[in-house]
Amino acid sequence: MRRTGLNALLVVAGLGLALAGCSNAVKAPFDPGVCYYVVLPEDGQTGAARFNVVARDQPQIEVCAARLEEMRLRFLRMGGKNREIIGSYQGQFIFIDRSGVSFARTLDGSRFFALARSGDGRLAVPGTIEQPRELPAT
Repeated sequence: MRRTGLNALLVVAGLGLALAGCSNAVKAPFDPGVCYYVVLPEDGQTGAARFNVVARDQPQIEVCAARLEEMRLRFLRMGGKNREIIGSYQGQFIFIDRSGVSFARTLDGSRFFALARSGDGRLAVPGTIEQPRELPAT
């Protein structure tokens, strides 16, 4: 009887620790129409993520992604080396890298691929990029 009570106590304690670990996850702000650039602490450093305002009154997450891409390119032209950035818009994270733009509800969660890079590096909706067709052999 004592063993069953001890096992139940261990299970409850384990669940409490698991839930406590989830509460430390970085959450994106839900401010309507505000586009943020997310600065995560570097490896080995402690501290919370910082959310820097890039633009206000943005109507859609895609427009926020465009503002973040514009900021990324401006920093690269000034000699910056950061080719991948993270932003947030109304509770969702925006990831911009060399393949394009993707969205996620959490930093570690699965990502929804939203915008692809065209041949010249611009961002476009994936279905609008046409691939060259091969002509049938004659």
